[in-house]
Amino acid sequence: MKEDQPQAEGKVRELAAWLQARSIRVRADSRCAGWLGMEAESREALAKEADLLVALGGDGTLLSIARATGTRSVPILGINLGRLGFLAEVSLDEVLPTLEKAIAGDLDVVSRMRLDVRVHREGQEIEAFLALNDAVITHTQMSHMIDVDVYADSARVTTYHADGLIVATPTGSTAYSLSAGGPLLAPDLPAIVLTPICPHSLTQRPLVLPETAELEVVPHGRIESASLTVDGQVGLAALEEGDRITVRRSSHPVGIVASPFLNRYEILHAKLRWGER
Repeated sequence: MKEDQPQAEGKVRELAAWLQARSIRVRADSRCAGWLGMEAESREALAKEADLLVALGGDGTLLSIARATGTRSVPILGINLGRLGFLAEVSLDEVLPTLEKAIAGDLDVVSRMRLDVRVHREGQEIEAFLALNDAVITHTQMSHMIDVDVYADSARVTTYHADGLIVATPTGSTAYSLSAGGPLLAPDLPAIVLTPICPHSLTQRPLVLPETAELEVVPHGRIESASLTVDGQVGLAALEEGDRITVRRSSHPVGIVASPFLNRYEILHAKLRWGER
């Protein structure tokens, strides 16, 4: 869960007591265990055995927990303590009714596509990541741009001359990609989005590709300060000339519990304030 939320401790205690009163075993990570007087466990250990993971915080918290699940399919219930919360769809006052539905087996778990992101250097794979939101190649120095060659299924797409490039899932279309001018995609749309960050040419626009596309991204030109960031949390701080980044749909999606009270369009209306003047 998120550390800097003053209401968090009381809500954690309330949820634990409510679940334990229904003979449901509660386990906690290091951020919650002290409040509950129990032994802390790593998120990875919890994800290996839990039937349901409850994430209190914002989308960043849920992204971190999704990463801890690795390749195991375990549903995640996101309780929004942040601001927008596109992934954490359930509000604080909806938590207990949502858990009632969970116990009754009456929840909709949406399978969210992830990206398999791998970095190759001198013919060797040096890093591998799973991205629920996006993989971002960018220049870390101010006032510098970077050239990024993109290939899809071995065919050259283009060379982006920009501050960087975002390769996003439909889930990630509401994150950094949206801020960079990318399109909004329905979370179950089988697609991958390429969104250049402040491209030098106005003709280089976001591009939506099918989820079956196998991408190769090759940054070059002033690459000494280029980096790869996955879901805004992990990555490779220093790319080198000749590095190749391959991106394809992962065979290990993440199950996110959908709000039982709002549909996806109502959530967009609420988060983006559509229709307001």
